Amino acid sequence: MLCRKEGKQVTITICIGSACHLKGSREVISQLQELVASHRLERQVELNGAFCSGNCVNGVCVTVDGVLHSLSPETTKDFFEREVLGALH
Repeated sequence: MLCRKEGKQVTITICIGSACHLKGSREVISQLQELVASHRLERQVELNGAFCSGNCVNGVCVTVDGVLHSLSPETTKDFFEREVLGALH
C-alpha cells in the first residue's frame, strides 16, 4: 500500500482540444483514470478536461496543479509515477 500524506490532493487537467485529441488525449485520459483507480486515489486526485492549454506543438497538454507538462500515451505511466505519486508522498 502506498504511503500518502493525509489530505494532500492533486488536480490534473488534460487538454481535449483538437490538436491534443489528435495526439492521443483520449488514451492519456483513459490511462490516467485507470492509474488513479488502481492506486485507489479517487479522493486525492481530481481529473479535469479543458480546451486548449496553448502548447499545441508539444503533445498532449496536461497540467498538474497548474504546472504544464506535455505527454503522449507512451509517457503517461512514467509521468503519473513521477509527478502525481511524487506529489502525494
